[in-house]
Amino acid sequence: LYRNHTSPAPSEWRDRASIGLLRHGATLHQVGDCMARGERYACGVMARILVDADACPVKEEIYRVARRLAVPVVVVANSRMQVPLAAAIELVVVASGQLDDVDDWISERCGPGDIVVSADIRLAARCLAGGAQVLAPDGRPFTEDDIGAALATRELMAGLRELGTMSNGPRPFAPQDRSRFLHALDLAVRQARRR
Repeated sequence: LYRNHTSPAPSEWRDRASIGLLRHGATLHQVGDCMARGERYACGVMARILVDADACPVKEEIYRVARRLAVPVVVVANSRMQVPLAAAIELVVVASGQLDDVDDWISERCGPGDIVVSADIRLAARCLAGGAQVLAPDGRPFTEDDIGAALATRELMAGLRELGTMSNGPRPFAPQDRSRFLHALDLAVRQARRR
């Protein structure tokens, strides 16, 4: 596991969470104990965005929204990649050679208040079970209501491709997908902050 040390984990959310807890009657000692234990959700820490980054076509859009709305971003990948040098953007490289390591890392660490960006339907199902919101790179939100149908469709299409009856993959990524994603991410961040 590699963490990008040039972009340390953001301290802004810790400061904002501490201020929020103090406003709600917590003592400095209680705030310090909560943050020291790493209880991000119990401490009232704001949303963060977790990115399944290896094939994500909207990383630049994520960085733009994150800067504008002051949301921390964790970029998770199988290999090193260039990320902006910003305190609120962290690169985590999970390089143990297993196919689903990035998915495992994200699903084990996401929870209520988090927004996961991934086109992987199986990862989306795992993250939804953990309480996170999940967006596809085309701006389509995955929800508890439709994830079962999405998983079934994925399995059906994989079976058809194996049989050779279907050779084309997903449709190409279009400019309107980027604008739909920007709008959906903005909405997801605002919704996460209201929780």
